[in-house]
Amino acid sequence: MVSVKHAVDRDVAAPPIELLTEGLTPRERAAIERALAFAAEAYEGQVLGTGEPVWTHSLGCALIVASLRLDVDTRIAALLFSVEEYVGDAHERLEADFGVHVARLVSGLRKLNRLRVLTRVAAAASAPELRAQTETLRKMLLAMVEDIRVVLVRLASRTQTLRYYTDTDSERRRSVAREALDIYAPLANRLGVWQLKWELEDLSFRFLEPETYRRIAGMLDERRSEREAFIQNAIARLRGELEAIGIKAEIQGRPKHIYSIYNKMRSKKIDFSQVYDIRALRVLVDEVRDCYTVLGIVHQMWQPIHKEYDDYISRPKGNNYQSLHTAVLAGDGRALEVQVRTHAMHKHAELGVAAHWRYKEGAGAGGSEYDDKIALLRSLLSWKDEVAGSSRWLEQLKQASLDDTVYALTPQGRVIDLPRGATPIDFAYRLHTDLGHRCRGAKVDGHLVPLNTGLESGQTVEIASAKEGGPSRDWLDARQGYVATAHARRKIRQYFSALDEEDLLARGRGYVVREMQRDGHGQANIEALASRLGFKSAEALFLAAGRGEVGLRALQMAMREMDAAGAPAEAARPEIVVSRSRSGGSSDNVLIVGVGNLLTSLSRCCKPAPPDAIKGFVTRGRGVSIHRVDCRDFRHLADRHPERVIVAEWGGQGGDKQPSAFPVDIAVQAMDRQGLLRDISELLLRERINVTAANTQSKKSMAYMRFTLEVGGVAQLQNALNLIRGVKGVLDARRG
Repeated sequence: MVSVKHAVDRDVAAPPIELLTEGLTPRERAAIERALAFAAEAYEGQVLGTGEPVWTHSLGCALIVASLRLDVDTRIAALLFSVEEYVGDAHERLEADFGVHVARLVSGLRKLNRLRVLTRVAAAASAPELRAQTETLRKMLLAMVEDIRVVLVRLASRTQTLRYYTDTDSERRRSVAREALDIYAPLANRLGVWQLKWELEDLSFRFLEPETYRRIAGMLDERRSEREAFIQNAIARLRGELEAIGIKAEIQGRPKHIYSIYNKMRSKKIDFSQVYDIRALRVLVDEVRDCYTVLGIVHQMWQPIHKEYDDYISRPKGNNYQSLHTAVLAGDGRALEVQVRTHAMHKHAELGVAAHWRYKEGAGAGGSEYDDKIALLRSLLSWKDEVAGSSRWLEQLKQASLDDTVYALTPQGRVIDLPRGATPIDFAYRLHTDLGHRCRGAKVDGHLVPLNTGLESGQTVEIASAKEGGPSRDWLDARQGYVATAHARRKIRQYFSALDEEDLLARGRGYVVREMQRDGHGQANIEALASRLGFKSAEALFLAAGRGEVGLRALQMAMREMDAAGAPAEAARPEIVVSRSRSGGSSDNVLIVGVGNLLTSLSRCCKPAPPDAIKGFVTRGRGVSIHRVDCRDFRHLADRHPERVIVAEWGGQGGDKQPSAFPVDIAVQAMDRQGLLRDISELLLRERINVTAANTQSKKSMAYMRFTLEVGGVAQLQNALNLIRGVKGVLDARRG
């Protein structure tokens, strides 16, 4: 190992040790000096693929990490990020000289470096794939590390690379800039590392759109340092005014960077002169009433800009974002945006469901476990100034990784996200159902593995498949662990369900063909027979026969009707007769005008009950189906086949015969609560109404219920609906 002085003697610029060790103890400072010496020795003469010397890159990266005021281990890891590439026993030396935590951080950085090719592939992807792949890669970068500080060092490393390219004209800098803009800048945004976010965006924009960058920079007509000086002066002036009236406030400010200006002009289709938040202040106070007091002071100090005031406190945004926004003309005649909110509002905006990164990236509304973890990470980072270096903070930061998802790779570099515990079979079914069916083996990182092997993030999976065939039933055995995802299980069950259907099809085909041959009919008449029995195709007839839904008598009657087609109709039928169903029941009370001895049944689509107005429709092979006259299905059938419509009415219930029960569907909508289903069921029990089917579903605190009831008629049904509407929480109850 060589000393820092020795490194300087070899024409290496002396490191700014004071900046690297700012805020550290003397013992930690000594560790930084040892790391500098180790890095100087390991990196001597080494150059990165970008052309930047490794030593220069590591030093710049460490300075960025130090500016974030991260702990000593992270600063050392930034200095030694690449020593494992050049020193054979680097891991052991790192553990011995700097501790196990530094060694793990450096190993994590090396692991992330394997994704460099993948991120560039995603950045070069076609537009339809770009958004999905880059979002998956952002999550993958977080999920692949055990310690989130590795991602922070990676962001610092990419910032240093872009800084190097500002003085170096390289063909690669456009692709590196695109990768930074699509993947790394959004990560910095989500983690709340603003100083890296704006620099990554501005430098990337400078390389990708140089003309536009220069044009906006020219329109700003002042240097960033000048803008920052203006902000500091404005903060000092406003703080003095607030202290004079006894308001305690935290005032933040920063000039808007060039890429953000470009995005606003592009998204809102406005001119540069209409961008009022190029320079902005944010004032945080304790109470809501102080917000409006501060607003009044701001409007007294500077001239408000007409129509540039929004009160999101009294009228919060849809995501519950609250703040006062105003724009004023400062002393130099240029616009200044001022936001005023309470500390609680600010915490909600930055870390809650109204998270800033969701708004900026146009993400969909609604939370998720992933979003909650991002909020936790940002909380930890925001606490670093107060508790950096404490064992509690470091332990939480190391463990706050997104470890519930596995990100595996195809041989072509496509990223597939799966739940933890997923296997190569799950991977195959995510790629394509047919590939999953034909999966016979798998290679993970080039090595053959059993099909029930659990996958890890970053692994490359290659599926070996047969030309034909299907899955094994063993894959559905949870004890063997072949499948972990519901998607794969559903596809496997569908495959075997289709096989069972094929078996039914074969069984039904044999039955129908055998009976046709026995009755002297050729197979050429199968389609006509299916149509006669009311089926859309011969295959539908075969399936029904295989399930036992079409009996021998129905087949024989249909074949005889086919033989007698066109024969003269018999005359002189009774004027009104009662038609009896085979199974008895409620359809016994239906009168069919002009036709006797017909099989009748109440339709399932509208479930008629007396005294509903009804009509009959003559089906093929299944008698007369009774519908309500307002039934949509009946109207559709009547329009197509008006000749098959029959007048029908409810018959009387004479003698000692008990009233028939008619099945009727009802729909109930209510505010979801515990005991709701029980209360409705007890009510129906008291009314002596039998429930033959029930289906309930809850969505966003609402309950949606469907019941099938057996009632004696519409009067009893209406009484039941009125009683249900009186149950606590019920919003509506109606006939389905």
